[in-house]
Amino acid sequence: MSDMKRIDTRAFAEIARPLGARGLKISQSGTLKAYETWAPEIRRNVYSVSKSFTSAAVGMALEEGLLSLDEKLTDVFSDELPDAPNAYLEAAELRDLLTMCLGQDQAYMMSEQRRFYKEKDWVKLALSFPLTHAPGTHFVYNNVGPYLAGVLLQRRAGTDLVSYLMPRLFAPLGIEKPDWERDPEGYTFGSSGLMLTLSEIHKFGLLYLNEGKWEGRQLVPASWVEACRTPQDDPGYSYLFWLGDESYRADGKYAQFVIIFPEKEAVISLVSQCDDNDKMLKAIRETLCPQL
Repeated sequence: MSDMKRIDTRAFAEIARPLGARGLKISQSGTLKAYETWAPEIRRNVYSVSKSFTSAAVGMALEEGLLSLDEKLTDVFSDELPDAPNAYLEAAELRDLLTMCLGQDQAYMMSEQRRFYKEKDWVKLALSFPLTHAPGTHFVYNNVGPYLAGVLLQRRAGTDLVSYLMPRLFAPLGIEKPDWERDPEGYTFGSSGLMLTLSEIHKFGLLYLNEGKWEGRQLVPASWVEACRTPQDDPGYSYLFWLGDESYRADGKYAQFVIIFPEKEAVISLVSQCDDNDKMLKAIRETLCPQL
């Protein structure tokens, strides 16, 4: 990288390495501007970055006519509904699974909870959690929505999420078949548990930076990419992406980030084992973003 202007990562590394940073990759205007590894680049659990891959799958399925955002949950999951669904559940649609505004008061199906569930039918379990607000009115970050959206897609496609995405996303990006967490009945857990490397999630960011197109082929519909960076029910969140002032991002536990800057034509990707996502984001904002 001696023939181009690199991004100086020293100030970032001074803050981020003690926090648990494992690898950093930055591209801008089609050029790799920084690539640092502080541990071997291996496949790691990217946690909730998985949600954004599920979002991509949903966007493709919408284009293919497999799904519709206004489908009612009571119609598509009729066999797993509680005995007496309340009015909020009856009003909920597929789109509410993708905005974190399903209507819950607390987070469910998080990593610290899942291993304790005695119910093995997680679809039935997910639909049994109480909705205390009208869909679209109350933001609570949780795993129920992306999980159910992923299950519905798998049922319509007749295959798991990895197999669905292999010819549509992973293979075109040059990503070999990854492992992805499954629920007790074998459904891919679309909210978390996808195993990828730093360079693989960075490719995903570059795909979104390029409006869903890769090497001349439209993988993710451009209209869906636009929707994913546009506020939906909550100003800070869209269809399984977090929104910033000049960026939007896939964001996972322990500071796994794919941050896309459309106006700056840049992507910053990070893998970490960090207990404070906010501190890591602050380090990125203060030491790396000013150089873009």
